[in-house]
Amino acid sequence: MTRLSEQLADLSLRAKGAENALSAANKEAHDKIEARKAEALSAAKIAVEKVNHQIKSAGESATRDLKALQAKITADVNTLKAHVVEAKHGLSVKLAETRAEDLESDAGFAIDYAIASVEQARLAVLDAIAARFAADEAKRA
Repeated sequence: MTRLSEQLADLSLRAKGAENALSAANKEAHDKIEARKAEALSAAKIAVEKVNHQIKSAGESATRDLKALQAKITADVNTLKAHVVEAKHGLSVKLAETRAEDLESDAGFAIDYAIASVEQARLAVLDAIAARFAADEAKRA
C-alpha cells in the first residue's frame, strides 16, 4: 500500500514541478527581454553621446550645419528604426502567435491526458484497495 502512496506523492511533486517550471520560464523570458531592452537603450545612449561629442568637437563655426545634420541623422535613424520594428513586428507577431497557439494546444492536450491518467490511476488505486479488502475477507472466511 505504501508503494501506491509513494507513487501518488511522486506524481504530485512532478505536477508541482511542471507548474513551477512554467512560472520560472515566464519570469525568465520576461527578465531576458528586460535585459535586452536595457542593453539596447544603453547602446543607443552611447551612440548618441558619441555623435554629440563629435559635433561639439567640430567647433563653433560649423555648429549650425552640424545641428541640422544631427537633426537629420536623428530623424533618419528614428524612421529606419520604426520601419524595422514595424516589419519585424508584423511578421514576428503572426509567427509568434501561431507558434504560441500550437504549443499551448499541445500543452493543453498533454495536461488533459495527464488528468485522464490521474483519474485512471485513482480508479486503479480504488480497485486495488477493494481487491485487497476482498482478499483479506476471503482469508478470514
